[in-house]
Amino acid sequence: MAARSAILGAGHYVPSKVVTNDDLTKLIPSTSDAWIQERTGIRERRIIEHDGIGASDLAVPAAKMAIERAGLTIHDIDAIIFATLSPDLTFPGSGVLLQHKLGMPQIPALDVRNQCSGFLYSLSVADAWIRAGVYKHVLIVGAEVHSTGLDLSDRGRDVSVLFGDGAGAVVVGRSPDPERGVLNVVIRSDGVGAHDLMVECPASKYMPRITKEMIDEGRIWPKMNGKLVFRWATEKMPEVAIESMEKAGVNVDDIDLFIPHQANMRINQFVAMKLNIPQEKIVHNIDRYGNTTAATIPIGISESLGEGRLKPGMTVLFAGFGAGFTWGASVVRW
Repeated sequence: MAARSAILGAGHYVPSKVVTNDDLTKLIPSTSDAWIQERTGIRERRIIEHDGIGASDLAVPAAKMAIERAGLTIHDIDAIIFATLSPDLTFPGSGVLLQHKLGMPQIPALDVRNQCSGFLYSLSVADAWIRAGVYKHVLIVGAEVHSTGLDLSDRGRDVSVLFGDGAGAVVVGRSPDPERGVLNVVIRSDGVGAHDLMVECPASKYMPRITKEMIDEGRIWPKMNGKLVFRWATEKMPEVAIESMEKAGVNVDDIDLFIPHQANMRINQFVAMKLNIPQEKIVHNIDRYGNTTAATIPIGISESLGEGRLKPGMTVLFAGFGAGFTWGASVVRW
């Protein structure tokens, strides 16, 4: 039997600058604290303190915390998987930038561009690598700097109120106990919804990739068909969570903690209701951080560990949904 992988440590980092809903209303007059909280559950979010901070910069302290909590050093890490939709640069990927900043020469660095499902896709890859014996310790990072790419006007309010900056990280390695670790990761996608949640420009299919007209028309900002995304998320997250639990041989009563992606408080509550998971078992951080995309689940893991909410022997469910459309779930016995 192949060795089972496990999450050996987790860490997170968020910028110190807090932007409340009231702060946003000064930029977006058509919104309000009540309007944002009612639709999203968000009260505030963190954003980078100044120009020049990229996703890989936020990833550094999160990665160091995860490695330390795993009882390892940077020299024990032999592969990096970096999930982000907001890379520092168009190319190269943020994985190699993080690798250089951490002082880890020569090891492979893979960038994953599966947006809100990025952490689960990354976990799937790391799990396969560990079970196959390809690598011993894989650092997974989800990190985002959304604040520099949002339309902070009435035109962009439906999307711009949702996002925040932050990073989460985990170290995946061989489980010391064959009964514990990652029981499975189930990932899915359907490109039918690709244009319902996207940033259109700049794009390689256009010559030139970006023009003044594109900027003036707002095509450089994220756009979302909110009602459609809500419908897909509340259908696909429970569906894939049930599939993951069935493959793991557990049922919903066995789940001690549910750490979902943090896109919208209402989505997570709706998904938990469909799965019959009590609200007290759900981890929420969207109220404080907004949607940090690939970082939301690892931040939730890290905070739950720090708070003593996540304990050895617990059975944990992860689930997420995002642009692509992509979605996934995983069951882990801690």
